[in-house]
Amino acid sequence: MFDFMDMGMSYDEPGELVGSGPYIPDAGECMRCGICVSSCPTFRLFQIDEETPRRRIRTISKILVENQPISAEERMHLDNCVQCRACETVCPSRMAYGPLFDQAQAELKVQPNRLAKLAFKLIENKDWLKRLMPLPAIYLKSGLQKPLRSTGLLEKLHLADAEALLAKPALQPLAASYPAGGTKRGQVALFTGCIAEYFDRETLLAAIKLLNAIGYEVLVPPQQGCCGAIHQHNGQSAAGLIDNNIAVFNALEVDAVLHTATGCGAMLSEYQNDDEAGQLFRQRLNDISEFLLEHWLDDLQLAASGLTVAVHEPCSQRNILKNQQAVYALLQKIPGLTVAALADNNICCGSGGSYMLTHPNNAAQLRDLKQQVIADASADLVVSGNFGCAVYLNADGGRVEHPLLLLARQLPVM
Repeated sequence: MFDFMDMGMSYDEPGELVGSGPYIPDAGECMRCGICVSSCPTFRLFQIDEETPRRRIRTISKILVENQPISAEERMHLDNCVQCRACETVCPSRMAYGPLFDQAQAELKVQPNRLAKLAFKLIENKDWLKRLMPLPAIYLKSGLQKPLRSTGLLEKLHLADAEALLAKPALQPLAASYPAGGTKRGQVALFTGCIAEYFDRETLLAAIKLLNAIGYEVLVPPQQGCCGAIHQHNGQSAAGLIDNNIAVFNALEVDAVLHTATGCGAMLSEYQNDDEAGQLFRQRLNDISEFLLEHWLDDLQLAASGLTVAVHEPCSQRNILKNQQAVYALLQKIPGLTVAALADNNICCGSGGSYMLTHPNNAAQLRDLKQQVIADASADLVVSGNFGCAVYLNADGGRVEHPLLLLARQLPVM
């Protein structure tokens, strides 16, 4: 059934797809055309057919359709996928690669190691995570980083890659409500995520500041939790996290539920609950850039800036939310700002949610490629709408920030 074409074919990118119907849910619909190959980051790294979406679809079909065992090599190449879903945006058959990948991982009944189990438990339990947060703050302040790294202990414990990304967390909780400035136009709820709530606090506060400035009260329900993406993409059940978020946000009288991190937003937008509660949640869900753009006040003038800004388009935004143009339009609210797309935006930066930790070598190679593109752009600033991408690209001293931070800095002094 899956007789794939030779690797000698051309992999030119196609034009825009016509229509916006539902994804085709059957792996057998793959046309074997190979168009997805040039968009695949792991093919760019390895240059072999086993590291392409079409070959992975063959493996997924064995798991989900043919009920056949797969080899260790097939499993390795499947797990090498960054889950960027760039293949979906170019697929003539509109292959539902992301959902199929998640279904295959769940069917394989992935058993995480002890460290991964602990990480999943911490993400699931906000109280545990909150109690843990003072520890990285103490560690960073202690000056132990350099001597501990030199011992090699972090490598033995498989913590070196995570420790390299560590930043000072915010320890004070966000308020439950932030009142609107001036005339109140409505109220919205802010999704803060799990890790981002502590390590991307500046972006969340910038979001609140901008929303208040356009007349919206911001509610931050403390009962919310992780979006579930890390669990689902690694073969674990995210059902409890999904149900909790739907219940928490549906209980609020708000005009919209807003997310600032496109990785979380992509997961939230694909909650599969088809009951009335799930439909209500999805109806009110919105990306903050789109919401700000739609509700911007005509008389709200931002301070001018002479900066040149390059926009990094996260895979979650480009390939799933497909709303990256809202970022460009919103940044144009700043007079004098020069805005351009970062070259090679169709190739993943390597972050991939937890991919940077589970596949550090592959991820580092992709990051090196992206950082070279950033250097070549010669921009004063690079902005990215996804927390994970920014953290990973900044690990080696980069300067990537959320566009909301730039916008908030240009607000007039009240």
